[in-house]
Amino acid sequence: MDTPNPQTSYRRGPVILRGGKIPHETSDAGLLRSQSSADWLHEDPWRVLRIQSEFVEGFGALADLGPAISVFGSARTPAGSEDWERARTIGSLLVRSGYAVITGGGPGIMEAANRGAWEAGGSSVGLGIELPHEQGMNEWVNIGVNFRYFFARKTMFMKYSLGFIVMPGGFGTMDELFEAATLVQTGKVKSFPIVLVGRDYWGGLVEWINSTMRASGMLSDEDPELLHVVDSAEEAVERVVGHE
Repeated sequence: MDTPNPQTSYRRGPVILRGGKIPHETSDAGLLRSQSSADWLHEDPWRVLRIQSEFVEGFGALADLGPAISVFGSARTPAGSEDWERARTIGSLLVRSGYAVITGGGPGIMEAANRGAWEAGGSSVGLGIELPHEQGMNEWVNIGVNFRYFFARKTMFMKYSLGFIVMPGGFGTMDELFEAATLVQTGKVKSFPIVLVGRDYWGGLVEWINSTMRASGMLSDEDPELLHVVDSAEEAVERVVGHE
């Protein structure tokens, strides 16, 4: 019999699965899959209870967290790179300014920000998510919650954060960025700073938002001002501190 390989483990909420027990689809995929029969009538009530339990666990874990800032960015950012070190510094500076640090709990930028928060002696939170290829919670998290469903996880980011610092990233980072911008634009959350770190990376996007979206009348003249672009860790932290 083959020896189990911890590197091929799969996390589904609080459960670890390995070998033949690893599922072929995530919980989100199962929830959103179109149904060809009425079997869903027997499955979805149980899903509702599972979803409810994720909110209860998240609220319970973070209720006493205090003021916090979320740091987003790519899981693919190499350790020791300029962006990685910048995120680590941001995590440290946030803690020293009296804030907890919340990330997605994975590698790359998330690990860097969590490490900075941990090393500064603060609360370092990871909100993990079930993915087809397991990332696992990085070792610099001292409060970790794993979720099956993206929407439950996103609620925790918004409920317990006073602002977002967004490092360079891919589709997941864009998703988090524009969801936050939409909630601020529509008045669902108040006084919520969104800071993009790295003019070279974000400059083209911000220019397109102004030259195309705003110019076409898809945004008001004030909407692009919701996004603040900076270059340094110090500027990023200065932008989010004190906006409660």
